[in-house]
Amino acid sequence: SVFLAVPGGCCGLQGHGALLLTVSLECRSSSLTAFYRVFGHGTEKCDRWSSTVQSFVPNCVNREIRMTATAYIYDALRTPRSKGKVGGTLNEVKPIALAAGLLNHLQSRHDLDTARVDDVIFGCVAPTGEQGSCIAKAAVQFAGWDRSVAGVQLDRFCASGLEAVNMAAAKVIAGWEDLVVAGGVESMSRVPMGSNGGAMFSDPEFFLQEMSVPQGIGADLIATLDDYSREDVDAYAMESQHRATRARDSGWFDQSVCPVEDETGMPILERDDFIKPDTNMEVLGSLSASFEAIGAMGFDAMALSRYPEVSKIQHVHTPGNSSGIVDGASAVLVGSEGAGKDLGLEPRGRVVGSAVLATDPVIMLTGPAPAARKCLARAGLDQEDIDLWEINEAFASVPLHYMRELNIDHEITNVNGGAIAMGHPLGATGGCLVSIVLDELERRALHRAMISLCVGGGMGISTIIERC
Repeated sequence: SVFLAVPGGCCGLQGHGALLLTVSLECRSSSLTAFYRVFGHGTEKCDRWSSTVQSFVPNCVNREIRMTATAYIYDALRTPRSKGKVGGTLNEVKPIALAAGLLNHLQSRHDLDTARVDDVIFGCVAPTGEQGSCIAKAAVQFAGWDRSVAGVQLDRFCASGLEAVNMAAAKVIAGWEDLVVAGGVESMSRVPMGSNGGAMFSDPEFFLQEMSVPQGIGADLIATLDDYSREDVDAYAMESQHRATRARDSGWFDQSVCPVEDETGMPILERDDFIKPDTNMEVLGSLSASFEAIGAMGFDAMALSRYPEVSKIQHVHTPGNSSGIVDGASAVLVGSEGAGKDLGLEPRGRVVGSAVLATDPVIMLTGPAPAARKCLARAGLDQEDIDLWEINEAFASVPLHYMRELNIDHEITNVNGGAIAMGHPLGATGGCLVSIVLDELERRALHRAMISLCVGGGMGISTIIERC
């Protein structure tokens, strides 16, 4: 029981001193049911409710408040990813159609009664133009789902899709919702990155005050501080391409990748086509550094003023060892045990815990490792309890730094490649990572995985999921 002290006089029960609001939690299978009673000095006051106390706990008096102990993952789907520029396979597909099509795949796969879905939470990093006006709710309506289904769009930069999953899980655990679809959508070919503006990326005054630099400068700064050579980051990128090629061609993505179809149901894209199977060190070595020119415009000097131990930034990142610009969407079905039983859904996994934090916004991309440590501590787990690690490959130096900081092996990290090979559809990526790592946990009969992303503004996010 949890006890809250309430002054007796303000409750209309003068002369009885303080009241104790007792909260008793009774375990019923995987749920917790809370019962509330108000006690004075004597048991004769047990059933006497004052209006003040009832206003203090308006939803708790004379009723049960249910909290589910577990947020289950009933499915995790994604679209294939394709080049996010004019000429890309998905360039002619509107973002609302990309998102709605995936919702319809989720519905048809489970014969889902959409009236049972409480909310759809979608990440989207450029919520403007065709992706504006709460694309989550628009996609729900465009998909023809029940009118009772709500929708919300959120933006935590590259972590938006995973934050959507975490928010869905938190709502389910709190008992606020029973069934939520979470994920994201980003059509980078139709709504380019940065289209929505914002002080952090377009305000010169903010840049000067915060010594803010582009992410690529931060990635090169990490490589310089950690002494990663051009060969190191290129070798990592080549391995990402080879792992993603093997996974795609072996059918390891097939369970979760849903085709993007046109209005007649004909497939437009059925598998990831951004992967470059023939990537080798010679090809990667021929590419020019992406951020040397803008570094020379003053951004290098701004970064070095924060890191005086570095005399010169080594610009090692290129289009070949950085995440690709792509179009894509993801959808993760999160719900309570009761909702799953009612709808005949079999849980595939569960969300165990999550954490966010922020680090230095100048170097920007070092948040994932401390976020992972925080997540482990909150979940009461050790690194040895994690079977697979998934870190978004924004730039090659990010996973290299993550593995070094946590002292984890590449053999259990990004085992099927990552965003360098498959691309990074910003708001959707977090949900994509959930689908990829859950598939791999099942394929290998392993138990637990950590998913992490670096995030704009120096933030980091991590989430632990388990296979059921």
